[in-house]
Amino acid sequence: MINGIHHISMKCTRDEYEKVKSFYKSILDLDVIKESDSCILFSSGNGIIEIFISDEKREAKGIIRHFALSVDNVDYYVNLVSKAGYEVFVQPRGIEIGGDSAFPARIAFCKGPLGEEIEFFCQKW
Repeated sequence: MINGIHHISMKCTRDEYEKVKSFYKSILDLDVIKESDSCILFSSGNGIIEIFISDEKREAKGIIRHFALSVDNVDYYVNLVSKAGYEVFVQPRGIEIGGDSAFPARIAFCKGPLGEEIEFFCQKW
């Protein structure tokens, strides 16, 4: 049985490391679970964001369209990343995911320090 997503993983160079650490720790205020010479793990509440430090060329091993962080206030996080100079390429907006019953949410998307696409997702009940 699959219980959920345990973690997502990305790579950064040693030169990118401090910027990546600052984004997830200082701007998004995620707790560091573990930090070593080769990686840092951040708690996202119900999963882990794992960043490996590597001086090797990054190779595409597959495509992740984006990852979504469940938040209570989309606009708050958009404001934080915008003030820090990160691109918000989908401004906060309400959506309704179709199907048998309504699934309303508020979303926005930004680019992270490695070019990763991050969705801020607030499900409305």
